[in-house]
Formats: sequence, structure tokens, C-alpha cells
Amino acid sequence: MKAGSGTLIINIMSEGKAESYEGVYQCTARNERGAAISNNIVVRPSRSPLWTKEKLEPITLRNGQSLVLPCRPPIGLPPAIIFWMDNSFQRLPQSERVSQGLNGDLYFSNVLPEDTREDYICYARFNHTQTIQQKQPISVKVLSAKSSRERPPTFLTPEGSKSTKEELRGNVLSLECIAEGLPTPIIYWTKEDGILPPNRTFYRNFKKTLQITQVSEADSGNYQCIAKNTLGTIHHTISVTVKAAPYWIMAPQNLVLSPGENGTLICSANGDPKPRINWLMNGVPIEITPDDPSRKIDGDIIIFSNVQERSSAVYQCNASNEYGYLLANAFVNVLAEPPRILTPENTLYQVIANRPAMLDCAFFGSPLPTIEWFKGAKGSALHEDIYVLHENGTLEIPVAQKDSTGTYTCVARNKLGMAKNEVHLEVKDPTRIIKQPEYAVVQRGSTVSFECKVKHDHTLVPTVTWLKDNNELPNDERFSVDGDQLVVTDVGDHDSGTYTCVANTTLDMVSASAVLSVVAPTPTPAPIYDVPNPPFDLELTDQQDKSVQLSWTPGDDNNSPITKFIIEYEDAMHEAGLWHHQAEVSGTQTTAELKLSPFVNYSFRVLAVNSIGRSLPSEASEQYLTKAAEPDNNPTAVEGLGSEPDNLVITWKPLNGFESNGPGLQYKVSWRQKDGDDEWTSVVVANVSKYIVSGTPTFVPYLIKVQALNDVGFAPEPAVVLGHSGEDLPMVAPGNVHVNVVNSTLAEVHWDPVPLKSIRGHLQGYRIYYWKASQRNRRHLEKKILTFQGSKTHGMLPGLEPFSHYTLNVRVVNGKGEGPASPDRVFHTPEGVPSAPSSLKIVNPTLDSLTLEWDPPSHPNGILTEYTLKYQPINSTHELGPLVDLKIPANKTRWTLKNLNFSTRYKFYLSAHTAAGLGSQITEEAMTTVDEVQALGPRISNFTAAAAETHASISWDYEGPEPVTFYVEFGVAGTMASRQVDIATQGWFIGLMCAVALLILILLIVCFIRRNKGGKYPVKEKEDAHADPEIQPMKEDDGTFGEYSDAEDHKPLKKGSRTPSDRTVKKEDSDDSLVDYGEGVNGQFNEDGSFIGQYSGKKEKEPAEGNESSEAPSPVNAMNSFV
Repeated sequence: MKAGSGTLIINIMSEGKAESYEGVYQCTARNERGAAISNNIVVRPSRSPLWTKEKLEPITLRNGQSLVLPCRPPIGLPPAIIFWMDNSFQRLPQSERVSQGLNGDLYFSNVLPEDTREDYICYARFNHTQTIQQKQPISVKVLSAKSSRERPPTFLTPEGSKSTKEELRGNVLSLECIAEGLPTPIIYWTKEDGILPPNRTFYRNFKKTLQITQVSEADSGNYQCIAKNTLGTIHHTISVTVKAAPYWIMAPQNLVLSPGENGTLICSANGDPKPRINWLMNGVPIEITPDDPSRKIDGDIIIFSNVQERSSAVYQCNASNEYGYLLANAFVNVLAEPPRILTPENTLYQVIANRPAMLDCAFFGSPLPTIEWFKGAKGSALHEDIYVLHENGTLEIPVAQKDSTGTYTCVARNKLGMAKNEVHLEVKDPTRIIKQPEYAVVQRGSTVSFECKVKHDHTLVPTVTWLKDNNELPNDERFSVDGDQLVVTDVGDHDSGTYTCVANTTLDMVSASAVLSVVAPTPTPAPIYDVPNPPFDLELTDQQDKSVQLSWTPGDDNNSPITKFIIEYEDAMHEAGLWHHQAEVSGTQTTAELKLSPFVNYSFRVLAVNSIGRSLPSEASEQYLTKAAEPDNNPTAVEGLGSEPDNLVITWKPLNGFESNGPGLQYKVSWRQKDGDDEWTSVVVANVSKYIVSGTPTFVPYLIKVQALNDVGFAPEPAVVLGHSGEDLPMVAPGNVHVNVVNSTLAEVHWDPVPLKSIRGHLQGYRIYYWKASQRNRRHLEKKILTFQGSKTHGMLPGLEPFSHYTLNVRVVNGKGEGPASPDRVFHTPEGVPSAPSSLKIVNPTLDSLTLEWDPPSHPNGILTEYTLKYQPINSTHELGPLVDLKIPANKTRWTLKNLNFSTRYKFYLSAHTAAGLGSQITEEAMTTVDEVQALGPRISNFTAAAAETHASISWDYEGPEPVTFYVEFGVAGTMASRQVDIATQGWFIGLMCAVALLILILLIVCFIRRNKGGKYPVKEKEDAHADPEIQPMKEDDGTFGEYSDAEDHKPLKKGSRTPSDRTVKKEDSDDSLVDYGEGVNGQFNEDGSFIGQYSGKKEKEPAEGNESSEAPSPVNAMNSFV
């Protein structure tokens, strides 16, 4: 044993053979508190045995065959390192073709004649004994005859297609595949269902060996090596299993307890297979130690409860499996000890301003003491709003300021006593380079100087060192240091580089660099104008609670004078990284007096401005934390509104961090009823924006004020704001509601206002509900609502229906909702004029009569007294004839007019009467029929035509043989005359008529010439040549016909409409008539759809032929024939 320690020394040089000390050793350390034991230490002597003698026969083989030279070294301790050399002790070259395996054998994928030699020697080096053993040389002869035939790869090692491999967690996994073949195979590696870890995978021995370092259970799996040459590919799968000797998840830790306390020891380990956990106490298995009622063992946990001093002991945890074991000692020390502070008294700490300061307070005690820090003799305890209190007792000041300098006291307490210790902190100004060396370009042979002006705390002594390219300056008399300057004379090209000024103190270090470029002499360049360089050397002086003086050094103005400086500040406490405008000063100033706000951690920077623009910002100044003060302002936007009938919700816009002026921002909320004698009720709330007062009477005015405060004090007295507690629904309905009917669609409603106390809220207005009484559907009344804002006591109800019964009531409205309804009031609107009849159609036209049928008005607006029917004929020039006025009883909806002119178009106007007067009219047009001719063959009867606003419906009955083709003839009349009057004055219409007249004149001349020559005028041919595409006849098999058009729209006729199945034709949007396509009164259609008379003058009446009319119709009566 070594004196004064537990080290055991075995000197095998003088005390016998090493084999006699072979075995397992364990160290035990014991005192009155317990015994600790070490891990088992295995001592084994190293061995380097000799190779067994053997006779090796020479090996002869043909060119291209594979070969394995075995090594089989003796088993030594530790294992030998294997390598192959020749008699000259030169290593044998290896390649993809020739390589050494992990077992030491030498593998040839195929041999070449140059592999012939007699001295293949395997060496085994035993490093521990510093010996090398050698195998007998092996002779190999390769016959240089014709090479063996090429062959696909086969594996020399491992054999077969599958093998297994086990490795321990944390070791290096080595997998090997060596293949033979001709040509030489190439080896690839993959992992099934995974990828090889990129940072732990390495390839050795020309990729024949795959190594994965620090293997874990996740590396288990199937690895595949692939050998490939031009003749084929083979695979070998190695199944890898990663086992694990025990390793700690949580080793047991020393435990210090005081009497009566509880604690636990945790011994958590893992491995593969799962390790066994065994506990020992003082080196003895715990199962055979005396029972301890304060101790309970639960697997890998020992639980202590209500411990006593006799429970002190050293516990060992042993975790073991077949691959190894772990042992850890944990001292359970039960003692009662008052606090002790281990940090030496009056320790002095020095730090640089704006850097963290760590003040130590190492302590001991049982029970575990609590630690408090105080500053100064009578200071209050320091809290974690500015400071950081670590568990080991250390006090951290994250950003030490000059005012952090002082004496700090650490106090440790437990139930057995108290201890304290004082330490001292000094905060120094940082060392700064206020004038940095500048980049220089100089000519060869000239002199250059670099200036490095350093500013430092007056209690620190800096040392300034110059470096060139981060190395010491050359030992050359051309380099000299004169105060703050480095001077280099007779500059040469080899002097180019980076020169660095390094300023060191015992607390900090700063540096600044500049590049020197050496050039050939050049002409003096023209001046360069640019924005200024940033100011530098910012310094804060005359630091007051609400002001500070900032000074700086201007940068180079770059040939444009500086006009002004802009000063910005950053609040690192509330808005770190955000810079705000502080002030602007003249370009001749280098100092500024700045007004500050309380409790702000200021940093300043300065920008210079010239005629070119702004400079970059300067470096930030040192930080300056202003002292806290009471808030200057109170919150704004104070309101008091109730959300429920029995509460008052007081809200405000809180102060931001900058306005808080100190830590601990809170608000004092005060309120009292306006019309009472109650005292103010106040409550202090956290930094929120709302407070709810419960249990208030409904809608009572309150006086409210919200005052800001912080840890320093209160803001000025706040302004008083008027608010109201919550509203409730009104209690009373408006009274004395009466209605004055103004006319058939308008009524005026009057009511008495509701007393303000009964409104119980802010008056929003009055709301009238009214509805029309309906005897048919009283369950689903459509109520209408009109709201009148404010305190109005009357309102108008527009849009009423005439001759109707209405009911209404009135309700008052506040911010909560509506009050009860007033009693219903019923009123009646007088009769009004009716709407137009719902429909009008003309049926059963004859030579001299037409029958009209109509439906009553949809809105009679009263009792119908009679109908007025007016009608007038329309002649061939679209002029309206004399108007006939008839009165028809109100109970009639059908009327027949007789003694009318045959083949004449009439326009009808129908309107209804009530006692209020004449209503709107509906119009329609119809024609009496032409001369009756005795019908032969098929017969059409019950012909009716009903015209609506945008279409017409035509129906008939047919009797006769099938199949049959129907022709529907229709024309446009009536409004055409008025339309021509409207457009006759238009320039484009006059031009068009002139062009048409000229064209007719030319055609007449041509016709006259041809007629005189005896030729026939081909009407059909001319028609085909000039036919308008809009009036081409329809195909019979198409089943389509032209659509009837309203004369008022003047749109082209549409093609392609299908004939309705009920044999009706609807009048659609088009309003073109044949007048637009014909000339004079001679235009008409032939039976085949051709147009007759387009190019001819007026003809004499000709006998009726076929389906043609016996006389030429007027443009108004021109008929279209469609199949």
C-alpha cells in the first residue's frame, strides 16, 4: 500500500513472477460512517507465445486462380497485431486484388505471375511485451501459362450466403467480405430496411471491411455485402445483433438528509440482456444486513422515510449481465448541521460593465439551507426580476452596470441556524479602441502609420500589442511603436498584410485591424464624395435620473461637410432591437444633452448626415439604466359599461412598458355612484385592462377613475369619467298610441314617451311593429318594423296597401333590447286606384267582331265599380283612328265588340275603377278576319290569341285528314307609326331611306329596259340573290318557324324556335315587322316563302290565288308564312 492513500503497488521486478499476482482485486474504504468498495479490477499478465513449428510446402498454381495464405498467429494477451512482410522487412503491397483479412490471412482474388515469391511471411506483434513473432516463410509460384478462364465472384470469407455477428454496444462493428473471381470483384455494402449511419460508417481494406463506430441497438439488422464483376453478382447477408453490457441511465447519488426527512436512492441501468440490480450496504449484500425500518427496497429504488442518524451508510448498486457489470457507491449521510458558507469572506469580484457578474455563495447544511442575497447594509432581498438566483447559491447579475458596484451579503438559513458572508463587486468601464487603425494603400518606399487610441478604466492598466497577420511584428528596425502609433518606414511589397492592435487588461481584451496594401506609384486620384463615415467613441457623462450627456467623435466626412447628427436610442429592457428617434443636432456639435425616461435601459447611436446622404449608424453606446420612478401618466380610454344588469365593467387602455417608469406596474380602480353620498371604493389590480364590479343596481350612473402605480409610487390624480352600470330591458310600454291615416299608403303614428327611469338603460329609440290583417292566414302574419332613433314621439308609416286593415304597437328600445309592447291599435287605409287587369286576351275573331277576356286586377285596392274599355283602329299607315270609350260593369270579365270593320287591326285599352279613381291600363291588339270563303277539306276552329307583355299564345282546334302542315301568319301593327315618327328625324334613317330610294329607281330602270326587250323578270332569282338571311324560309322537315315579335323592340326575327306542342305561338322579344323589309305596300310572301314585290312598283289588284290574300296588304298587315 502506498502511504497516505489506498493505492496498491505491485513491483513484479523485485517481488516474484507476474503470474503469481493474477486475479480479481477490489478496494474497500471504511470509516465510522460506512464502507465504500471499488469495481472489480482484473489483473492478468501479458503473454506473447511462439509460433508452433510447422513445415510449409511450396504452393504452385496457375495464373488467375484464387489463393489464401493462412497466418494463424498464436493466442496472446492482449491479441497480437498481424502484418505480412518479406525477408527485407518490407510490407507486401495490397490492393483490391490482394488484401489481408481480419483474421490475419492473406487473400488473393486471383493471382498473377508477379505474385511469385518465396518469402511470404506473417508477423505477429505483441505490443505489451514489445516482441514480434514470425511465421515460417511461404513459397508461392504462379505458372505464367495462359490465364484461367474468367469466372463470376465467389466469397472466400465468410462462407455461404448468410452468417451472424454479435457486437457490444459502444464498440466498433467490423464486417468483412472478401471475394475471388476473374476479373477482380468489387465489393458494395447495404443495410436492409435502413441506411448506413453517415457519420459513423467507414470503409477499410478497399471496401472489403465495413466499420461502424459507437454501435447501438439501433444498428442491429441485416447487412448485405455484394461482390460484382463483369460476369456476375453474388450476395452475402450478415445478421448483426448488438448486445450491451450494463450502462447507467441514472446512477445513485449521494444523499444528505436531516433527521426525520425522507429521500430516495435510484439505481437505473440498461443493457441487453436486461441487467440484474443488487444492492449492498457498506460492501455487504443488503439482504443479510440488519433491518432498518426507515428503509424500503423496491427493485432499483431504495426509499428512506423518517431517517435517523443511525441510518447513515454507504450503499452500493450493482448492475450486471453476462457481458459486464457496474458498481456505484452512494453515501447516505443523516446529520443535523447548521448552515456554513464555504466562500471566503470579503471576496472581491471585478467585472466589465454590461457583462454578467457571478457572485459565489458556496454553502453546506442539513437540512438544506435557503439562500438570500442583499445589497448594502440595509438593502431589501434581491428578487429574480433583475437578478438570477442559482440553486448552488450563486447570484448572477445578467447586465452589470456601474451602479451595481457595492457590497453584497449572502445569507444561508435552515431550522438549526443562520450564516452570512459579504462579498464585494466592482464594475469597471470596458476597454475600447476609440481610434482604430485604418485601411491604407501606400506606394513602395513610403512611410505608413497606424493609430490605435485606447480608452480604459482608470483602475486598470492596459497593454497594447501589435500583430502582423496574427503573428508578432518582424524583428526589423523599420517597425517602431511610438505611443499610440505603429510606424513602418521604407514600405515594401512584403509589408502588405493585416495589422492588428490588441489591448489587454486583467478583465477584458479588444482588438482592431487594418489592411496595408503596397502599390506602385500612381497619380493622385480625384477626390471621392460619399456619405460620412459613422461617428465613433460614444461616451455617456453627467448621468442624472432623467438626463445624460452624450459625446462622440465624427467620422470622415468624405469630402462633403456634415450638416447634422441624428441620435437614436434603444430600450433593451422593453423593446430590444428597436431603435427610436431621440434628437437631432447641428453638424458642428459633438455633444448633446438628452432627456430620459425612468426605468429604461438606454443605448444610443449616432448617424451623420451630409449632402450625399446618411452614414451608417455608429456602434451603440454603453447601456444606461435610469432609476425607476412613479408613472407620469394614467391609462387612457377609461370607460364604464355594464355587461349584465347587476354589474359595471370598467375598461381602460393600459400603459406600455416604456410608460410604466418602473417595475410592478398596477392600476388602482376607484368608483362610486354619481348621485349618492358613498365614499370611493378602490381596488388595486395587476397590469390588466378590465375590472368588473358586481352587485350594482341596474343602470345607475357611476363616477370612475383609474390610476397607475408601480413599486415606486402613484401617478398623478386621474380624471373622473362618467359610466353606467348594466342595462336591463325597459319595464313600461309607450302610452297614448294613436294613428292618423294620411292617405291610402301613408299613416302617422303618435305616442307618449316612456319615463327615463322605466327605460333602465340608454334610450336607443322607439320601434313600431305593424302588420296587415288577413282573414285567410292569421297564423303567419308578416310583421314589419320601423325604428325611430332618439326620443321621437311620432313617426310616419309609408308603403301601406290601400283599402287594408292594419294593426300596430309601439315599443321602447335601449341598449339591452326592447320593452313591452303597447296595446295593439287598429287602423284602416282608404281605397286607392286599382292596378291594371291581370291579363287581356282576344278570342274568336270574326269578320266584324272580336271577343275580349280578362282577369281582374291582382291589387284592386278597393271595391271595383266598373271597367273602362277604349279601342281604336290602326290603318295601313300606322295611324290611329278615332277612340271609342265603353263602360263595362265590374262583374264582367268578357265582352264582345260587334260591327267592326273586317280585316282591320284594333288596339284596346282596358282599366278598372274604384271609388278612388281610374287605375292603370293594359293594352292589346287584334285583327278581324278577312272575307269568309267556303272552306273545303280540313277545318280549323276555336282559334284564340292571347297577348302578354313579351309574348303571344295562339291555339286552335283542327278537323281533317292527317298528316297536315300548319301555317301561322302574324304581323306587327299599332306602335309602328309612333316609332317611325320617333326615328324619322334621325340622320341615319334619312340616309338609309335615300339609299333605298336610289336602289329602287335603278331597279325600275333595269326592269323597264328588260320588259321592252321582251324578257321575263326572274323574280325568284332576284329574290334569291338579295334575300335577307333573317327572313329565309324554314325547312319543312325542321319543324321550326319564325317567332312573332313585339313591335316596340325592333329586333331581328329569330330562327329555330320549336312549335309548342299545344299548337300555340308565343310572341318573343323581336319586334321587326315586314315593313322593315318590304317597299311601300306591295311587299308580301308567296306560298313557298319567296318575297313578291320587292323590286316591282304598285300593281293592280289580282284575283286571289292559292293561299294569297285577294288584295295586297299594307305594310302593317304584311304576313309571314312559315311551314
